[in-house]
Amino acid sequence: MPSLTGSSSRDTRTRIRPAAPERLLDLWRRIRGKSFTLAIARTFAALGGHTMIEPPLRLHGARRIEIGSGVFIGPGSWLQVPNDLSASEEDVIVRIGDGCSFVGWATVSAVIGVTIGERVLFARGVYICDHDHEFQRAGIPIMDQGHRNLQPVSIGDGAWLGQNVVVLPGAQIGRGAVIAANSVVKDEIPDYSVAAGSPAKVIRSWSPTPS
Repeated sequence: MPSLTGSSSRDTRTRIRPAAPERLLDLWRRIRGKSFTLAIARTFAALGGHTMIEPPLRLHGARRIEIGSGVFIGPGSWLQVPNDLSASEEDVIVRIGDGCSFVGWATVSAVIGVTIGERVLFARGVYICDHDHEFQRAGIPIMDQGHRNLQPVSIGDGAWLGQNVVVLPGAQIGRGAVIAANSVVKDEIPDYSVAAGSPAKVIRSWSPTPS
């Protein structure tokens, strides 16, 4: 029966729902990621619960890498601790805190120490290392010359690193700091600051809001 307004009593509004293929794709991605994470979990020094690592992943020295709970590491990432005499084979060299999120295509390479706090956000293509390649021995391929300029790196809780940020040996990034896309960090960035450029310089700072 027509309504008093002259429109049909049947609700003809379009309901927007996720397309079935999209839901299936997301489900498949989650199942694949969880299965892959479970398959490699015991290779790490520690791997917290509810963490997901999506393949493909390049991994070297996992027994010296510790990953917290609720961490997401997107596809195409590379985690490595190269063989080096600078630390004991039993030492944990890379520590990734609870709740961190790497969008993907991230690289973390450490010889003596990379420490990442909790709930740090990494955009696509972030590169973090605590060493350089030695290169001054003529006649020997650089990849065979070992490492130099070994300096630990730390990234504080709640920081955010934009796309393609490079973090070099000795960098210390504070709590809640923001590093603009394509920046190169090689020094100390204070807590609650925005830094940009190559090398990254602080362009703004603020006080944390009381909780």
